[in-house]
Amino acid sequence: MEKKELHYIHSFAEYVDQFIKLLIDYSPKLISALIILFIGLYVIRLVNRLVRKIMVKREIDATLSAFLADSLLWAMRFLLFITFISKLGIETSSFVAILGAIGLAVGLSLQGSLSNFAGGVLIILFKPFKVGDSIEAQGVAGTVSEIQIFVTKLVTGNNQTIFVPNGILSNGVITNFSLGKNRRANLLFNISYDTNIKTAKEIVMQVLENHPKVLKTPAPNVAVNLLTDAAIQLAIQPWSKNADFGQMCSDVLEECKEAFDKAGIVIQPFVKEASKN
Repeated sequence: MEKKELHYIHSFAEYVDQFIKLLIDYSPKLISALIILFIGLYVIRLVNRLVRKIMVKREIDATLSAFLADSLLWAMRFLLFITFISKLGIETSSFVAILGAIGLAVGLSLQGSLSNFAGGVLIILFKPFKVGDSIEAQGVAGTVSEIQIFVTKLVTGNNQTIFVPNGILSNGVITNFSLGKNRRANLLFNISYDTNIKTAKEIVMQVLENHPKVLKTPAPNVAVNLLTDAAIQLAIQPWSKNADFGQMCSDVLEECKEAFDKAGIVIQPFVKEASKN
């Protein structure tokens, strides 16, 4: 029993000696690899900050600058990681081959995400819209609050956040209401057939001319849009600045209603905004 215990102790001591010897032999590589790692991370942070400052100074689009800075950051980290494991003595060629196989498998399983990534790149490069624009796409409308790599974040008028995948967004129809400085409304009023059309148009034009948010140029327009079975449909087409559009539409509808009531013009039970062009 004592001999076995002595044998175990002797074997353990040999293992410890071999481990210490291996650690001493390997420590220069480990220390140098760790030094490269920490210095590399510090340099990467400095370079990333410098790149961001340069892009801000050159007034590059915020979304594009963030995308480029993040891409550069991860590329530098990947190169640093390859350098680190190479310094440790690990064969990089086999590691890269394994990493490539893993990347292929992940890519095949994430085809939808890759499509969204490609869509995000296209949106950032070709800029059909930017942060702060009001857009309508894929059946939803809102203000663009953030363009991420895979999704675009929209905030609706009632403060709901909608995430639209960039893949379908870049391949679909996008209506950008903010590209032009001005925007025209197309408001419809149904009035009784007993109404004098000329008088109704004059009343509406007076409302539009007196409203401070209705632009004089381009000039507003009032025209008969349609003669339905039950009413005369007037199209009221005022222009306003993008920022004033919603308030202007609301004010014009309200003031036209009040003016029609004073003039004794009967409004049929149908009032809506036909389009947002």
